[in-house]
Amino acid sequence: MMQRLGLAIAAAVFAADQISKPWILSVFEGGARPVEVTSFFNLVLVYNRGVSFGLLSNDSTSGPFILAGLAVAIALGIWWFLLRKAGARLMAIACGLIIGGAFGNALDRLLYGGVVDFLDFHVAGYHWPAFNIADCAIVVGAVLIAADGLFGKAKPLT
Repeated sequence: MMQRLGLAIAAAVFAADQISKPWILSVFEGGARPVEVTSFFNLVLVYNRGVSFGLLSNDSTSGPFILAGLAVAIALGIWWFLLRKAGARLMAIACGLIIGGAFGNALDRLLYGGVVDFLDFHVAGYHWPAFNIADCAIVVGAVLIAADGLFGKAKPLT
């Protein structure tokens, strides 16, 4: 039961992320000027060719394939955990969020050569690095796993 929940969440995250990419690309067709939505939030178009916050960014032809492969490997490992070990609803949700986000960003790398980021929050001229729906899901999933590890019920060692 929990496996189905996790996989359904993964599919929903993947779908929402992939639906948002063509939309944002159409918004910026013909130019990449930021679109001010509120005083603290813009829509932008950034191709992240690295990992989190642009780390390990490069323009090599193999870079997107290596990073996509790494994301898929991690997602498959979490998927294995979900199928074999995740018995709690919170863990199934967390795994589903990470799996869907990782597959979404991996597909971006293969389709666009980098991850399409477009959410830009800022305060007093300081901008957080741009991100997307997949990134949000991955972060929330990781926070849920950390919270479960810190505050969840202790399980007996077997």
